Amino acid sequence: MANGDTSPSRVGQINSAGDTDALFLKKFSGEILQTFEESNIFKALHTVRTIENGKSAQFPVTGIASAAYHTPGENIADSGNSYLSDIKKAEKVITIDKMLLASTFLSNIDDVKNHYDIRSVYANELGKALAVRFDSALAKVFIAAARSAAAVTGGKTGGILDVSANAMGDIADSSDDADNTDPTGAELTAALFTAAQKLDENDVPSDGRFAVLRPQEYYKLITGGAGALAISTSAVNKDVGGVGSIASGSIPQIAGITIYKSNHIPSTDLSADATGDGEAANDVFGGSGVGYNGNFTNTLGVVSHSAAVGTVKLLDLATESEYQIERQGTLFVAKYAMGHGVLRPECAIELQK
Repeated sequence: MANGDTSPSRVGQINSAGDTDALFLKKFSGEILQTFEESNIFKALHTVRTIENGKSAQFPVTGIASAAYHTPGENIADSGNSYLSDIKKAEKVITIDKMLLASTFLSNIDDVKNHYDIRSVYANELGKALAVRFDSALAKVFIAAARSAAAVTGGKTGGILDVSANAMGDIADSSDDADNTDPTGAELTAALFTAAQKLDENDVPSDGRFAVLRPQEYYKLITGGAGALAISTSAVNKDVGGVGSIASGSIPQIAGITIYKSNHIPSTDLSADATGDGEAANDVFGGSGVGYNGNFTNTLGVVSHSAAVGTVKLLDLATESEYQIERQGTLFVAKYAMGHGVLRPECAIELQK
């Protein structure tokens, strides 16, 4: 007996079977979901020199002179009278690394079928990939500067600051010599004052000092530690002259040092990793690592001045594309040719846990 039902022809089905919505149009939202723009910090915080040709650039380094009271009648030019200063001299050479590039290939047929502009997305993503490598490499070089010996004989050095103990360690200390204790916000604040004192003792200019921390440590400066806000130990406490805002989550300065946060501070042991930044022509760790790679197991951040690190730029960041008839598609390439190195070790201090 008929029940009044019928068998409709479902226009959304493929061959009258399966999902009843399969053939319906997928409405395009008009928005392209891209990765978030990486925050590049170190580009504006160091010395950059551009060369038109060549494989490296020289940065002369000089020591300091001395003064002495003169005894009437003594010959100033006589070396035996100790009036003449023997000003030490050296050089820092930064070599251009191999060209660093990021690339992808877009098939012509896929480009034609696609319903939104993917070319600009590809170009932007390749450029950002190189920007991340640039910032990450510089973070490592600033750490290398803090661990480096003096640029000239008798010169000063930066060093490693154990945040929890609030004590400067020897520049020869390796990362796994630290006590591996996660610091509190109060300990970080105290360590920044110790770092400022060290930079003062090294005659580093007050103007242009900065600190770059991992986000975990940056926000401890605001909260004062784990858990609920510990206002009494927060660096933004207005009762003790703090600046910043818990509402905005920002802390502009401590001890005259401008504070930044970055995801590019390394935190693992890369000393034996010869790939990626380990392939760089500049061996900034002097044998205790490869290229820009070293042991960053206990690294929390750096306190420095822009004079600590330099970049030699031969080819600036550029993107290009070319349609290839024989491959029926477009090749996209982003590239640069630069090199990074340590200039003034006395201007950099590494913060370790």
